[in-house]
Amino acid sequence: MKKFCCILLLFYACSSEKKQATFDFNTKFESSNGTETATYEETINFYERLAETYPEINLKAMGSTDSGMPLHVVTVNADADFDFTEIRKNKRILLINNGIHPGEPDGIDATMLLFRDIVQGKIEMPKTTVLVTIPIYNVGGSLNRNPTSRTNQNGPKMYGFRGNARNFDLNRDFIKSDTKNARSFAEIYHLVKPDVFIDNHVSNGADYQYTLTHLFTQHNKLGGNLGTYLNEELMPGLEQKLTEKSWDVTPYVNVFNTVPEKGFSQFMDHPRYSTGYSTLWNSLGMMVETHMLKPYKQRVEGTYELMKSMIELTEKDGEKIAALRKAAFEAFKNQSSYPIQWEVDSSKRSTLQFKGYEGQMIKSTLTGADRLKYDRSKPFTKAVAYQNYFKPSLEVQIPKAYVIPQGWWQVIELLKINAIEMTQFKRDTSFSVSAYRIKDYDTRTAAYEGHYAHYDVNVETSEKEMSFRKGDYFISTQQDGIRYLLETLEPQATDSFFNWNFFDTILQQKEGFSPYVWEDMAAELLKKHPNLKAEFLQKKNKDQDFANNWYAQLDWLHKQSPNYEQAHLNYPVYRVF
Repeated sequence: MKKFCCILLLFYACSSEKKQATFDFNTKFESSNGTETATYEETINFYERLAETYPEINLKAMGSTDSGMPLHVVTVNADADFDFTEIRKNKRILLINNGIHPGEPDGIDATMLLFRDIVQGKIEMPKTTVLVTIPIYNVGGSLNRNPTSRTNQNGPKMYGFRGNARNFDLNRDFIKSDTKNARSFAEIYHLVKPDVFIDNHVSNGADYQYTLTHLFTQHNKLGGNLGTYLNEELMPGLEQKLTEKSWDVTPYVNVFNTVPEKGFSQFMDHPRYSTGYSTLWNSLGMMVETHMLKPYKQRVEGTYELMKSMIELTEKDGEKIAALRKAAFEAFKNQSSYPIQWEVDSSKRSTLQFKGYEGQMIKSTLTGADRLKYDRSKPFTKAVAYQNYFKPSLEVQIPKAYVIPQGWWQVIELLKINAIEMTQFKRDTSFSVSAYRIKDYDTRTAAYEGHYAHYDVNVETSEKEMSFRKGDYFISTQQDGIRYLLETLEPQATDSFFNWNFFDTILQQKEGFSPYVWEDMAAELLKKHPNLKAEFLQKKNKDQDFANNWYAQLDWLHKQSPNYEQAHLNYPVYRVF
């Protein structure tokens, strides 16, 4: 029996060794000498094999996408513990998002190399930081491979497409959540609750010497001590580490069809973007933007080193980051006002020692117009003005709570997906609220990401007694999601649900009048209300266009009467103070 057991143990040991020996962790990127990127199937298979082989790594399918394929979450933890509630007690979490634009696949390959090298001991396993990645976020775009759609890009040979399975740009969808991808991302985000967030991209725009540029979330918008830490410690720390590794890096070069040395401003990452979304949860967010014209191998290697450096900084400052984030959540709950629109603060600026190439406008032999031409034989280092300070251009008073009637189920659904806490009235009730009326707004004339979005919204505010039904929602702002609530429910906020057309039905009247009927009723109305008659006559005297437009006069009177429907232009989200 003893001999049999020994033989059995030897058999299993040999089988295990054979199973591990069949795993080839060499990536498509490496085997092609840096000219090709892994397909969706190759990427997921790679992580499946890693998870089967190394206990410190876990792969989980989580959430659907518009392609019909799931999202995946890959986690590396030295303790082999993958319960995020437990992880958060003692460790920081760094979330890496890849392939949001699969034509920009640098992060896909770089993260495969990074996770493999960590579990194989080629680089040090983080002790107090847990790494999480979504290997490929835009699955549909990744499956739609081609060699041509990234017109400006130097490799790889084949890559995915920017639009997802329904042709949405997922890096405009984090608030409106038109896609299954975005809704699954929110579920993942609120499970993981990352302290640091990285979204890997490739740039478009100017030509310059750098392979790496970074696009940290705008520090004034992030706010408070957390924003100061990002701007004065985390960003300079990353730049220093990369410089020590012989990787020059600069802020994202936010210019198009002009030369960077004229100066440029920081890109403002509104909540529709990944790092703008992560800001709402006080995460330290950044996009990596490698330069499109650099060789693919160089771009992937740079992305690898940048992520490695961010891990090192998170390891070093983990306790500070945790304390700053905790304080930020409390600070926003105690603020009386909140900025919902921003503008460049021209009184402040930074200076970059920018490494570019001489560029000039020359006559095009193709079109005959002036065109921009860079000369790579003429590199330079020049002091360039960089406007990376912003200030609020519009603020709102923070209410104690919002009330949303249950009929607006699409909005309620998104709030729930984003972990917003809310309660429903157990009985019909009435109380005083602050209500908005939409006074004016403009609308895009061309489609943008499936919407004709609004902007330049003006509102009127009034106090009124409102009746609410059993089942309507009361949503306190005293919760971690306070910033998400303010950015989505305040109609004047840049990426509000109103601006993204969620409330467009209130912009259309459902009932009108027949002029021949209303004419007599309006005359009776003026007889009964002398003050209204005086206002009507004054308006006719002052406004010649109004005086010459009989229908406008009848319409104005109708809007002053009890016959005018209450829903029109009245914003159906109410503020409680």
